[in-house]
Amino acid sequence: MKLALRGSKALVSLPKSRGPAAALTIRRLEVQLTEAQAKIAELRASAETDFLLDILNRRGFARELTRAVAFIARYGATGALIVLDVDRLKPINDAFGHAAGDIVLKAVVGVLRRHVRASDVIGRLGGDEFVLLLWNVSEADARAKAQVLEAAIDQLTFVFRDINVSAGASAGVALLGPEADGEAALVQADKAMYVRKTARRAKV
Repeated sequence: MKLALRGSKALVSLPKSRGPAAALTIRRLEVQLTEAQAKIAELRASAETDFLLDILNRRGFARELTRAVAFIARYGATGALIVLDVDRLKPINDAFGHAAGDIVLKAVVGVLRRHVRASDVIGRLGGDEFVLLLWNVSEADARAKAQVLEAAIDQLTFVFRDINVSAGASAGVALLGPEADGEAALVQADKAMYVRKTARRAKV
């Protein structure tokens, strides 16, 4: 193999011969490239995954949302976002420690996984806030799903230091159509979630 410098660029030329040495060199380079690509994919997945809950973090979900919006615009599909905020997580953390809060968050993710399809996407926006991307649902279906998720999370109970504790969740919905803007829809769902949280507090 010859290495030649031309200006500021290094040019690598493989042997002209296609003999065993050249074949081994090419094979070695192919293996190194495959390993490098696998490592890059692993690092990217790690950077986009919530290490505690094994779901997408905000960065990973933003990537999926961008892809979804492009697909919906191109093929005329539909979708919806559901933003959920876990109720009473801070008092649980304050009273029983963050380990207890982590147990609650993992249980909430378990509920979300049981109630969505494999094609849907679950993400954690941060802290106690989650987001779902649902494919091919109507507005009525999305709102019904949000109510189901609220009810299922409301039913979760925990025992910390012999004390029964419940959390709960408030959900807001935004639709994704052919003209949708992903970031705007996420803001809309987030605002709807806070309206819902205020209404739930008023009932309590």
